Amino acid sequence: MNKREYGYLSGAEDDIVIYMNKGQNYAGYSVGILHIDRVWYPLLPGNVVNAWTYEFPVKMKAVKNLDVPGLLSGDPSLAEPIIEAAKELQEEGVRAISGACGFFGFFQKQVAAELDIPVALSSLIQASWIKATLKPGQKIGVLTADKASINSVLLENCNINDPDLLVIRDLRHEAQFSAILEGRGHFDNGKVRKEVTDAALELVKEHDNIGAILLECSDLPPYASDIQRAVKLPVFDYITLIRWLHHATTQKPYAGHI
Repeated sequence: MNKREYGYLSGAEDDIVIYMNKGQNYAGYSVGILHIDRVWYPLLPGNVVNAWTYEFPVKMKAVKNLDVPGLLSGDPSLAEPIIEAAKELQEEGVRAISGACGFFGFFQKQVAAELDIPVALSSLIQASWIKATLKPGQKIGVLTADKASINSVLLENCNINDPDLLVIRDLRHEAQFSAILEGRGHFDNGKVRKEVTDAALELVKEHDNIGAILLECSDLPPYASDIQRAVKLPVFDYITLIRWLHHATTQKPYAGHI
């Protein structure tokens, strides 16, 4: 039996045997997050790799030498270093693993097959759950950093069997948002907010059967509330995914009056 510790120490229970996996030098991390090694732009609160985003501790790990072009292309040679980094996080004691770019989804099935803990590398894997909440015929509006890279390989790895479910809007050519892909080191935050909010509004105006918005990019959650206020729809992003993983792996006992 796996001795990974799933217990909850209340303070009143200090007479139990507690196991620690060999090689685990940390404790208390529910979710480990893989991220790109080489980026250069502001990482705002709400961004997947900004620790202030979370109300619980997360453990982050860069995949060595991973850059944006390689990940967006789904370069097969990246599978080995991504799996290696994921295994390191597993050994360090995290209970689930996510990513910090929707295009980690190219390697979702390979990484999940190699690990013994839950793996959800791309925000796009939420699409099948979201579909279950919608009316028949409704679609999911997707805002992405690079529409051209959302291909059949990525979708299949994220268990999306019906590409027509998604209506996709590209952001890579926006004047300020493009700083993220181009690594310009700075952007005008107010203008980025307007670019992504306007894109969401255009999406729902052009497609009146959209029932929810899904943000592919790990840099979009800082603007999720602005998008929701504008389009008046449920908005799913990387943070809804990571919180789901966290709560599933850190269930605590309830106590109180009956």
